[in-house]
Amino acid sequence: MYDLLLTSLLVLSVILIIAIFMQPQKNPSSNVFDSSGSEALFERTKARGFEAVMQRFTAILVFLWLAIALALAVLSSR
Repeated sequence: MYDLLLTSLLVLSVILIIAIFMQPQKNPSSNVFDSSGSEALFERTKARGFEAVMQRFTAILVFLWLAIALALAVLSSR
């Protein structure tokens, strides 16, 4: 059981890294501290389309990763 969870955690880690890198860039400006980028730093826009799907997918992957990591911690403490 421990080996299966450890393997799934490693595979999930790789998938999570890929999912994070696939997310679209939020701010196309290279410098957010100039006068034009300061408004974009604090504005909240609703994610739509591909961006929304990737945010939800990444959140689910993070939840699964944390659950498996917690299960591994519990199993290893016994």
